[in-house]
Amino acid sequence: MAAKRIRLARRRKSAGFTQEGLAEHLSVERSTVGRWENAETEPQAWLRPKLARALKVTAEELQALLDDIVVTDDRPSDRMTYALENPASADLMVVAYLHERLRQLDESYDQEASTSLLGRAGQLHGQVKFLRENAANPRVRRALYEVEADSATFMGQLVWDVSQRRDHHAPLSYFGEAVDAARHVRDPSIEAYATLRMAYVALYGEKNPQRGAVLAQQAADVATLVSPSLTGLSLLHVAEGHAMTGATSECEAALRKAEDQFDRIHPDDVAAPYYTVNEYNRLAGSCYLFLDLPERAEPILRMTTRALAAKKKSQAIALGNLTLALIRQRKLDEAASAMHRTIDAVELTRGGGGLNLAFAAGRELRQWRQEPWAQEINDRLLALMAGI
Repeated sequence: MAAKRIRLARRRKSAGFTQEGLAEHLSVERSTVGRWENAETEPQAWLRPKLARALKVTAEELQALLDDIVVTDDRPSDRMTYALENPASADLMVVAYLHERLRQLDESYDQEASTSLLGRAGQLHGQVKFLRENAANPRVRRALYEVEADSATFMGQLVWDVSQRRDHHAPLSYFGEAVDAARHVRDPSIEAYATLRMAYVALYGEKNPQRGAVLAQQAADVATLVSPSLTGLSLLHVAEGHAMTGATSECEAALRKAEDQFDRIHPDDVAAPYYTVNEYNRLAGSCYLFLDLPERAEPILRMTTRALAAKKKSQAIALGNLTLALIRQRKLDEAASAMHRTIDAVELTRGGGGLNLAFAAGRELRQWRQEPWAQEINDRLLALMAGI
């Protein structure tokens, strides 16, 4: 599959450079710049500060440009085409191809709207299930079950996003499918993550914090023996479930247990990218907001929004919560600024979590609706709604 860093190329052009000009500025070959933009290589560490200055971006923004890889030629290989026509012939090379396609879609999640990913992800999920149902080789069938578990989890995530978190049945069906597939191959990491996704639906969709906390705890229990990162992430949502019911001591106890997991993370923990200090802080800020302690939430969320520049959908959620924390402290100028940043992020990604928080903040601003700044925000929200 061919891939390109399209946003990197656009940034280079907006900074006034051709590939040749940027290469000359950096004292590298033009082909080196071409390989960066074709996602074949990345700039070496010593070159990155100079490249960032040339493109007029920060180091974090440069990393986001490098991480944003878009598949430009998604035509199946001959082997894949043959496997779809003769499914009993599927082999581990076909499984690897499917796994790589899923990985690239997953890596696009924080940069692309879920609506643009759903069709490709749905086609991939259907192919995985079809080949798994017809595979003749037991090893291949087992490997396809593993891809199916991940694919079903991703599909549930996308479907829920696209529905603006209103449709709970379809995503839960996908997550249940993922749990079944994970149990079939005895993979507790995938089972725990799919169970945690069910907890998200309970917490943010069904507005059932008790069920959400129970599901998140189930996910933590499943993950305990295999992934401290996934255990910690699950415990954060246990904490959030308690925060939603106003149970301060239980919430903070769960936060402490989640924080303890950082000391247990090991190099083989495949879920480590999901569980970072930024994610911990984002959820801790959310917890204090639910506990009606906006003055404690604000500094945590401020720090988190800056750190999540490369993860736009997570940043939109953090910005929405920061806006709510500022509104509830009557810091209206700062709240208006944060609200505009929230809408900017939501316009880019259309993530359901950020979108819902943007409208929640808009509702809390209604008491100032006669103010010009509040009217401007309301106009942007109406435009955002029209574009959904």
